[in-house]
Amino acid sequence: MSLATIQRPVEVPAPGAGPRRWPFALVAVVLLAQMAIAMVTTAVEQTPTIDEPVYVGTAVVYLEQGSLRYNPEHPPLGKLVMATGLAFAGARLDPDFRGDQTALGRHVLYEQGNDPGALLPAARLPMIALTLLFGLVVWLFATDVSTRSGGLLALALYSFSPDLIAHGSLATLDVAAAGFLLTTAWLLWRARANPVLYLPLAGLALGAALATKTNTLAAVPVLLLLVVWQARVKAAAAVVLIAIAVVWVSYLTVDPLLRWESPPDLPSAPIGWLPFPEPYLDGMRLQFGFESQVWGGYLFGTHYEGSRWYYLPAALLVKTPLGALVLWVAGVIAMIRRPAALHVLLPVAVLLAVAMTGSRDLGVRYAICVPMFLAVAAAAVRGRWAVTAAALAAVSSLWTFPYYLPYSNEVFGGPAKTHLHLHDSNVDWGQDLARLAERLRRYPDEPAWLVYKGAGVPEYYGIHAPDPRKVPPERVRGLLVVSDSAIAKADDRLRALITTSTPIDAVGHSITIFRRP
Repeated sequence: MSLATIQRPVEVPAPGAGPRRWPFALVAVVLLAQMAIAMVTTAVEQTPTIDEPVYVGTAVVYLEQGSLRYNPEHPPLGKLVMATGLAFAGARLDPDFRGDQTALGRHVLYEQGNDPGALLPAARLPMIALTLLFGLVVWLFATDVSTRSGGLLALALYSFSPDLIAHGSLATLDVAAAGFLLTTAWLLWRARANPVLYLPLAGLALGAALATKTNTLAAVPVLLLLVVWQARVKAAAAVVLIAIAVVWVSYLTVDPLLRWESPPDLPSAPIGWLPFPEPYLDGMRLQFGFESQVWGGYLFGTHYEGSRWYYLPAALLVKTPLGALVLWVAGVIAMIRRPAALHVLLPVAVLLAVAMTGSRDLGVRYAICVPMFLAVAAAAVRGRWAVTAAALAAVSSLWTFPYYLPYSNEVFGGPAKTHLHLHDSNVDWGQDLARLAERLRRYPDEPAWLVYKGAGVPEYYGIHAPDPRKVPPERVRGLLVVSDSAIAKADDRLRALITTSTPIDAVGHSITIFRRP
């Protein structure tokens, strides 16, 4: 029996009842609306995370100068999406600026008279819209492989996912890249019945993923095998050509002349045969260079050098609502017996396996595809208990509002305790400078010392606190303010200051305030 002849299960309406679809659509709208509220609130309240200034600055350069010279390690499409919002924000850029990309981000946000409180939301809002569109994909995909009720269950898991809300509300690339891959898998599923319509669309979605992050190349062999299996080799070739064309168009949109000078000292890699623009290939070489470095990790209270293969599964265990974890496991078991498993489970398994081999244990954002694909898998679960589990996941997510970035589930103590188990983009990505400035007003008569891990500029928010590591310890008196990621990786000098201080307050579950007598 071919896949094209297999029909998805159909809900049987009650006697005398018509196929009422509008109640399902109404619930879907409500679920996406609450997700939108959560993401917009988060986007407005958070100051820049570590990666965002680079992307925002690069997007402004795209708009103002049409140059590809900044942030070459990532393709342009995600930053072009951000640029659709920044185009209306009136960002100013010094045409003579020549610093590196980190300095560029600081320059655009803080040094040209721009308002970061306006630029950041302008860059974040298009990514929020894209995240909501991927929610529609989850709903439609899950409905296609299951039932309308299953589609709503999947959408509930997606729309209440703390990780998707947290990273979908930022001007970063992880959610966009994973969402385009999810869209590709869904369109390939639909292509079983109508290849003429859906295979070209799948090629566009795959190209969008490749044009957002180069690590999405790991999914290409799996997705193309699905095309070959359900169609033919010529169809796979057509999908590949369309995807390659999308990558080229994304670069030519920035610079039609494709002016490019390779960065010096690029790592060597045997990728010259790939039919992508040279800046794309150089970006891959830069990523290979990052993977060859030794990065610091932090897991369950232990700081270590290098990477651990089980880091991402462990981090997902901490940062996923308990109800969602239960439904993920049940969904995998239920889905694995269905033909849709090849489109739902196989891509995410490959992506997670590849991510687990990476050298950077810096956050679940490297496996953000998991809550997307496994939400679809959960649609195969039946029974009232599934609704109960989804409701528990929703309550857990709502309870953490608006502090989604440092979320952890109740077994691990909730968001207030996440910093004891994880660090970096799982907890403290520099997002709470504005909240810190407000909190410090409660202590007007005490001097403050600051160890901040992030890309924001504390002085812009009215925080004038020197680094305590640059003076003798006996001079450090008053408030010792430390980012939780800095605590996790503290050297001997900072650790000595912390152990001789008393914690008195916390900001956004990402910054701890100590008092040192």
